[in-house]
Amino acid sequence: MGFFYGQPQTNWNVEHQLLLKLLSTSFASGLSLLRTAASLAVVEERDALLISTANDGTWDFDAINNVMRYSPRWQAIMGFSQEEIDREAPDWKKLVHVEDLAQVQIKLREHLAGKSELFESVHRMRRRDGQWRWVQCRAKGLLDDQGRLRRLVGVETDITEQKVYEEALFREKESAQITLQSIGDGVVTTDASCNIEYMNPVAEELTGWSVDDATGCSIDEVFRGFHEETCEPLENPLAVAIRRNRAIKSVRPTLLIRRDGNELYIESTASPIRNDCGDVSGGALVFHDVSEARELNRRLSYHASHDILTGLVNRREFENCLERALKSAKARETSYALCYLDLDQFKIINDSYGHNAGDALLSQLGALLKSKIRWRDTLARLGGDEFGLLLESCTLEDAMNTAEMLRAAIREFKFSWDERSLSLGVSIGVVPITAENQDVATLLTAADSAAQAAKEAGRNRVYSYQEHDIDLMRRRREMQWAARINNALEDSRFELFRQTIQPLQKAEFGAHYELLLRMRDENGALVSPDLFIVAAERYGITPNIDRWVVEHVFRWLVSEADERERLMMCSINLSGQSLTDDGFLPFVIQQFQRSGIDAEKICFEITETAAIASYAQASRFINALKELGCKFALDDFGTGLSSFGYLKHFPVDYLKIDGSFVKEILHDPIDREMVRSINEIGHLTGKQTIAEFAENSEIITMLKGMGIDYAQGYGVSEPQRIQMVINA
Repeated sequence: MGFFYGQPQTNWNVEHQLLLKLLSTSFASGLSLLRTAASLAVVEERDALLISTANDGTWDFDAINNVMRYSPRWQAIMGFSQEEIDREAPDWKKLVHVEDLAQVQIKLREHLAGKSELFESVHRMRRRDGQWRWVQCRAKGLLDDQGRLRRLVGVETDITEQKVYEEALFREKESAQITLQSIGDGVVTTDASCNIEYMNPVAEELTGWSVDDATGCSIDEVFRGFHEETCEPLENPLAVAIRRNRAIKSVRPTLLIRRDGNELYIESTASPIRNDCGDVSGGALVFHDVSEARELNRRLSYHASHDILTGLVNRREFENCLERALKSAKARETSYALCYLDLDQFKIINDSYGHNAGDALLSQLGALLKSKIRWRDTLARLGGDEFGLLLESCTLEDAMNTAEMLRAAIREFKFSWDERSLSLGVSIGVVPITAENQDVATLLTAADSAAQAAKEAGRNRVYSYQEHDIDLMRRRREMQWAARINNALEDSRFELFRQTIQPLQKAEFGAHYELLLRMRDENGALVSPDLFIVAAERYGITPNIDRWVVEHVFRWLVSEADERERLMMCSINLSGQSLTDDGFLPFVIQQFQRSGIDAEKICFEITETAAIASYAQASRFINALKELGCKFALDDFGTGLSSFGYLKHFPVDYLKIDGSFVKEILHDPIDREMVRSINEIGHLTGKQTIAEFAENSEIITMLKGMGIDYAQGYGVSEPQRIQMVINA
C-alpha cells in the first residue's frame, strides 16, 4: 500500500499478512457501505419529497412485526397527530364506515388471494374529529415464500370534494331528467346538424315518434310545421335558431303534422346549445299543444262577437261594424242605413209563458230576419228584444222598403208554444248613415229614438228618424218619467221585494236575501226599474231613490224584531251616482247610528260598471262603510272583462256573476267556462261568488259542482213582496 513506500523493508509473517488483508477488506466494505447509504439517502429524500408534495396519504403495514406506519399526509387527512399514532395506532377497521366495511374486506381478501393485481376501493373513513371523508385507496400486498402476507403498502387520496361534486352533478342530472320526463312540454335536443339526440315522453306523444326511432333523424323529418292558415311548410324553428345563434319563439300557433298524419297546433321556443367555448354544439326545441286553447280562443272570439241565443252578431261587434260604416260614409265611399227593431208585446209573451218561450221566440225571429236580408247586410241582436240591421249600399228609400218588408214578415209570423199560436209586431226606426253623423253612440240613439217614436205612434210601424221631433219626443218622455218618479217618491209608491240567496257549499243559519225595488204607476200597476231607471239616472234622481230604499229598509228592520233577529245578510243595491254624491255617505252612516242596525248584516251592491267608472270614489265609499262592518258585492260581474285587473285591489266581499253567463251554462260550454273562471278568480282574490239567474235545479246543481258559493234566481225563489208598508 502506498503509505508503506519509503519505509524500511520488514519481513512480514503470516499473521501480519492475514491481518493486513482483513484490514483492507474491511476498509473496502466500509467504502461500499458509505456509497450505498448515500444512494439510499437520495432515494429516501426523493420518496419523502414525492409523498410530501402529493395529496396522498400512505401507510405501511409490517405483517411480520404487526406494525402499522402512517405518513404525515395520511395523518393530516385523518386528523391524527404523531403523538396519538405513537401512543396508540388507530384500528383501520373502526375507521371505515360500517356500510362500506364488508365490501372493503372482500376486496382485500380477493387481492391477497391473488385474484387482483391491486387492492382498489372507494369508501368512507372517519376522521379523528368524527367527520366522514371519502377516500380512494390503492394497496399492494407482498407475500413470503410460503404465501403468507409479509407487507402491505397503501396509498389513500381524499376525494371528498370530488365525491360531493359528483353527487351534486348526479342529483342535478337526475332532477333534470325527471323534470324533462314529467313536464307538460315536449322537449327535443339535437346536435349542431339538427339530428335528434333526445326526446322526452311528451315530445314522443305530440310528434308520434318514439325516441328510439327519432334518434339520429333530422329534426325536419320528425317535427313538420306548417302555417296555421295557409298550410305552407315552415322552416324548422330549431334550424333557424342554430343558424342565427339565438333563441326563436313562435309568434303564432304552428300546425304540426304527426307521424300518423293527425294534426295539432303547437307553440314553440327553439334555442341553440353552446359549449364551453361559446360555439353552437346543438339545439333544444320546447313546444306544447295549444289545440284546445286555440279552439277555446276561437270560440271565445265568436262568443265575444256573437249572441249565443240567436247566433247573430252581438251589440259590441255591431258597433264595430257601424264604426267602419261611418268612416266609409264620411269618406263618401258608399251609402249605409241603420234599422233599429224593437219587438212589440214580447214582454207579455215572456212573462206569460216563461223565459224558455221568450228565448225560443227570439231564436226563431233571428233566423226569420236573417233569411230576409242580403248576404252583405249585418243583422245583430242588440239585447233583450231589440235587433239592429246595417244595410250596405242602401238609400233611405230602400231602407224604408226593407224595414217595411221585415215588419210585415214579423207580423205574419206565428209562434207556436204550449199548443198555442202567438203573434207579435215590431216597431222599426230607420236612420241614414251620412258624413254628418257624429259617432256610433249618437247613431244608435237616433235609431232607438225613431223606434220609440214608432211605438208611441201606435206600434207595429216603421218610422224614419227626424232629428227635431224625435229629440223632442225623447226629452219629453224622459221628463215625464222623471216627474212620475218624483211623484212616486212623494206618494210612497215604491215597494220592496226580497229574493233569497241560497248557500251552495255549506249550511248557513239565518236569512240571506237581496232587496229589489219596484214602482207602482198611477193606476197601481207594477213598473220594472228597466223602464224608469234610465230617466232617473239622466236627471240625477237615483241618489234620492237610494236614500228612500236605505231609510225604508232600516225602518222595516227596526220594526220587525223577529226578522232582524233571523237576518244573516240583507243586500241593498246602490247606483253609481250615489257613490259620487258627497252627501250620500254621511246619510248612510247617520241611518246606521239612528237605527242601531248591525252593519255586519248589511251588504251594499254596486254594479261592476259603476265601480270601474268611479273607481277612486267607490273605493273610498266602500272602505268607509266596511269600517262599520258592512259587506259589499260587485253586481253583474263579468260584463266588462277589463275589470279583472281591478279586482284584486277592489275591497268587495262578493262577486255576483252576471246572469247572462249563468242562464246558458247547461248548454253553452263557453258560458260554463266563463262562470268557472270568474269563480276561481274570485276565490283567488278572497271573495265569495254568487251566481245570478239560477233559473232551475239543473243549473243550481251544476253551480254547486263548480264550487260557486251562492245561487240566486227563480230556481231558488221568486221575489216576494215585503208585506209591511212603511210610509215616509
